[in-house]
Amino acid sequence: MEKKRRNSLLLAGAGLSALVALRAFTKRKREFSFTDRTVLITGGSRGLGLVLARMFAEQGAKIAICSRTQHQLDTAREELQAGGATVLAFNCDVTDRAQVRAMISEIKEKLGPIEVLINNAGIIAAGPLEEMRVEDFRAAMDIHYFASLYTMLEVIPEMKARGEGRIVNIASVGGKVSVPHLVPYSGSKFALVGMSEGFRSELLKDGIYVTTINPGLMRTGSARNAFVKGQNQKEYTAFALMDANPMISLAANVAAQKIMDACRYGKAEATLGLNAKFISTLHGLFPGTTADLMGYVNMFLPGPGGIGSKAVRGYESETELTQSVLNAPNQKAAQENNEM
Repeated sequence: MEKKRRNSLLLAGAGLSALVALRAFTKRKREFSFTDRTVLITGGSRGLGLVLARMFAEQGAKIAICSRTQHQLDTAREELQAGGATVLAFNCDVTDRAQVRAMISEIKEKLGPIEVLINNAGIIAAGPLEEMRVEDFRAAMDIHYFASLYTMLEVIPEMKARGEGRIVNIASVGGKVSVPHLVPYSGSKFALVGMSEGFRSELLKDGIYVTTINPGLMRTGSARNAFVKGQNQKEYTAFALMDANPMISLAANVAAQKIMDACRYGKAEATLGLNAKFISTLHGLFPGTTADLMGYVNMFLPGPGGIGSKAVRGYESETELTQSVLNAPNQKAAQENNEM
């Protein structure tokens, strides 16, 4: 009996060792150098996108960024060029497929074919469901789902021809667990997660690794540019102070490094932040319980009223609390990451 038990343990140990060795081999095989690669980052003029652009530039990549805000594009381009990066900056509405095609054509002409695509452009509107309109849902789907689809469809043919490529779709933990007061955002991120996972399974055979990133809260400084509806000051205060809390949010550079690593090794998915990992795991095991838990959370959030369905920016909704030391990490990140 003892001998049988010992043999079982030896077999289990051998199996575990083989699995570890296989994972290490696969990781080395998939490792992707960013040196002299052409990288397109949508929404790359500020926040997480700009932090990623800096990191790719440090790795020797040629950078293309796009945004709809010209002054932020100019500032980002000047900063990256001052650091020695080769960079192109485009004023492009990525929800317009014709504009996406024109931009990618120019990138190929000036920098070469896109070898790494980071779909980072996004929009967020916080408020109770009563103040959301169909237009809010359409806008979220356009930027998170269709814009990502348009860029992928443009770069995939040449990636297939080369037999390699990297695509990173920045989704959200809100695309794994629906978050109250962010229903249009969460719905569109769920759609992006599904599309991203499907593209990965279909493109693995072509040497193209599609990675889905599901971040929780991050201190990028972007909260001040989020849209808020209803009781806008209360909405923004709650959002900003959670974002600023280092106990529950991830520093932008830490998040960006994890995204870089996931891209480099062609990981299928990366969920960023302990809180995000916990809630997404809980939801996977007990989806009904998690949905009910979010219902209880909703009871403590601001109700409808205030400015109603009108949307204003976070920086238009400042309060004493958001201008206090409690929000200092966000204010610092906003200055550092071109969110002002």
